[in-house]
Amino acid sequence: MNIIVPIKQVPETGNVKIDEEKGTIVREGVESIVNPLDLYAIETALQLKEEYGGKITVISMGPRNAEKAIREAISMGCDDGVLISDRAFAGSDTWATSYALSKAIVKIGYYDLIIAGVRATDGDTGQVGPGIAAFLDLPLATYTSSIKEIGNDKITVERLTEEGYETLRLPMPCLLTVVKEISYPRLPTLRGKQKARSKEVAVWGPDDMDVDRAYVGLDGSPVKVVKITRPKVTRNGKIIDTTKGLDIKDAVTELIKFFDEKDLL
Repeated sequence: MNIIVPIKQVPETGNVKIDEEKGTIVREGVESIVNPLDLYAIETALQLKEEYGGKITVISMGPRNAEKAIREAISMGCDDGVLISDRAFAGSDTWATSYALSKAIVKIGYYDLIIAGVRATDGDTGQVGPGIAAFLDLPLATYTSSIKEIGNDKITVERLTEEGYETLRLPMPCLLTVVKEISYPRLPTLRGKQKARSKEVAVWGPDDMDVDRAYVGLDGSPVKVVKITRPKVTRNGKIIDTTKGLDIKDAVTELIKFFDEKDLL
């Protein structure tokens, strides 16, 4: 079974910076990690490989340092990696990203399954997985919580819905986006890290994948960020600390005074 896993390198949640002029995330000089929700897709692919055999190819789009995310996936047990990297892709929205990734998948060739994380923690849209399926005209199951059966070129999955669970049977090849419930990601092994260090990661640009440059990057992205504003903190609290010489009676008096000033009494 040949499986393709699209992953993304994202900034550490506490280090996200925004270019307010361009409306894009600043990735240079910011510590980055593999999107945590993509780890569940990697683990799902690894479990299927252990049961059915085959090959797992990880693909990612980003700057050259995103190669680190691909090598981490290889250290967990994936076989190959492809990095889509070129200045032409900078600023791509989810539509343009889905388009570029779909072109990379076409170039990779034969596959049975594409397994993606349900969303990325930086954009939080959940659109890229379904976008790839749309470009490739593939059956799609989102929010997949478990894989029940594979056989006769079909896969049966259970997906999470607002009302509970839904069982779907899809022809293969198809694309699944998976939620945390499906697996528990393993840690890289020492042997895996050694393999990842020496593994050659292919780097593809627009010309390598027959990409129309008009459909990628900021200019090729339908979504335009018009303006970014920071929320204003409208509430100002007051800390009454009894550990610094203030007794309980005075603390209660201060608290009542504060409530009275705010018209809460």
